[in-house]
Amino acid sequence: MKRAQIAVAVVLAAPGLRAQGYRLRLDNRAQSVSFRGVTLDSIPASDTVSGPGGGPATPDGYAVTCGSNGYCIFYRPGAEVHAVPISSTADFLLWGLGLPGLSVHGLARGTVQAGDSGSWPVTSPAVELLEGYAEYATERVTAQLGRQNVATRLGYTGFDGGRVMLRDAGRGLDLSAFGGWGLARGFALPVTSPALNPLDEFRPQSRQLVVGAGAGWRRARFDAHLDYLREVDPSTRYFVSERGAFDLAVRPLPGWSLTGGADYDFAAGLWGSADVALRYEDPTGRIAAEIGARRYRPHFDLWTIWGAFSPVPYGAVDLSVSASPIRALRLRATGERYRYDDAAASTPLFDAKTDGWRYGWGATYTLAPRWSFDGGYHAEFGPGASSRGFDATVTFAARERLDLSAYGSTLDRPLEFRYDQSSLRAFGLTADARPASWIRVQLDAGRYAEDRRRPDAAAFSWNQVRAALRVILLFGSEADLAGVPPAVRGMPQAGTP
Repeated sequence: MKRAQIAVAVVLAAPGLRAQGYRLRLDNRAQSVSFRGVTLDSIPASDTVSGPGGGPATPDGYAVTCGSNGYCIFYRPGAEVHAVPISSTADFLLWGLGLPGLSVHGLARGTVQAGDSGSWPVTSPAVELLEGYAEYATERVTAQLGRQNVATRLGYTGFDGGRVMLRDAGRGLDLSAFGGWGLARGFALPVTSPALNPLDEFRPQSRQLVVGAGAGWRRARFDAHLDYLREVDPSTRYFVSERGAFDLAVRPLPGWSLTGGADYDFAAGLWGSADVALRYEDPTGRIAAEIGARRYRPHFDLWTIWGAFSPVPYGAVDLSVSASPIRALRLRATGERYRYDDAAASTPLFDAKTDGWRYGWGATYTLAPRWSFDGGYHAEFGPGASSRGFDATVTFAARERLDLSAYGSTLDRPLEFRYDQSSLRAFGLTADARPASWIRVQLDAGRYAEDRRRPDAAAFSWNQVRAALRVILLFGSEADLAGVPPAVRGMPQAGTP
């Protein structure tokens, strides 16, 4: 700890920087994974035999999938694979740059991999700048410049550019506008990056331009917000997408709230996803209930071919209830019924289901200040497959700064449109230690035992062992916080990573 503080202090001790303050959070994670691999194999269609289900199979009993080229493919059990993905995320904040309200924010991640796994998912590129921007904040105005993400009902929008936010607290009004060169949805990479194109799909040849705006009005019992987002391909001047959204929240009585919203795709001329929910929570916190309805329609940018397949939306009605009959016990239950719209597709060989349901229940019991138990059951029955399983966790607070847990779970998945059924059993141990205010260490070791039941020779297990280590380091200066923006002063302190 002392060496790290000295190193940072040396950097900040340059002329003119002595009044600076900083916050640095390092989140380091490593995972060791061991699992069975698979090997793709093929056989001439003329060499296949009739399998247990009547379809084609290899002479040694593997079910195959045959193509028009005269060959059939299948998977054999492969060698055991070992992988050790390692990542480190740095979250940095610097203020006191000579102008009150001016600060610099940075969020970067580095990943490497070891073992014989080949390319472990999400380890390329090795270094990513997730966010990096300068911010100037006052009571009424906030301006940001650099790489940033904006979260709205339309999702996370990443871009390299600028954003301005205006606030009038007395009237409860806020306005915002942003624009710049866009990033791919869900990634800190431009859509033109080869790392995001494994299918060799046609993509824009240059980064899209992104502009957006938002407006909000907040009162004691009412909130409303509007959002607008447009993305354009500058090389063709064609729209990538154009959407708008609104959110509403009404609190008519203490404990009661009604929320809802929807989005509209101007480019496609379609309503997108929408939801509405009525919630009640007892002032004592002993009873809470929510009933809602939602409709989900996936959104695709206009340059991609996937939108041509007319993805089918679905609607759902859900209910959740939680209650504490006694102080040490919390009971909960959830349920949902959903149905897909008519896909206008013919299935002459069978009747395809278009609806399903899911439900779950559970409880948390605090036996003593140091002991707590949590368990539950969940099940889902829908088109193509179903699943059901139990989960349980026992936690012991050995000390004020140490928590130990043991967990176990089951998952059974009979697959309607597949050739097999899967039964998974998992169990493991975790430890969460906070030896000092600037460090937190988490350990997790688990065993996953999966049994595949199918009539052919491919009924091999997918058992695996996983061990994970996470170390969080927190550093901060002792500079005076006077003049620091309220958003900065409200950040979690070193003892709450």
